[in-house]
Amino acid sequence: MVKTLRVLVLAALAAGALSTMAVPAVAADAAAAPAAHYSVSTTLVGKLLDDPAASAVLQKLIPTVYANEMFKTSGRELTLKAIQQYEPEALSDANLAKIQAELDKIPAKG
Repeated sequence: MVKTLRVLVLAALAAGALSTMAVPAVAADAAAAPAAHYSVSTTLVGKLLDDPAASAVLQKLIPTVYANEMFKTSGRELTLKAIQQYEPEALSDANLAKIQAELDKIPAKG
């Protein structure tokens, strides 16, 4: 009886482990796939600053914001959309759309 119970428990554990192993593998693949392009809404400023092409877009389209040291330090952990509240003129919806159009031309780096 105890042996049968052990076999059943091990079989149930093995079946559960196998079924849950497939889900994280698929999720990991989806998470590992980088975005095709950067986004003003979801990409952190630090990632944009670390890519020379994306950084050049920012420097060209929002030079005063780009020149601000706070943008390059504290702003690294925010998105452009999040920073919009602090720089509403430079990061207006129209300017964010222009930035996004330029970022769409640049493939995102992993």
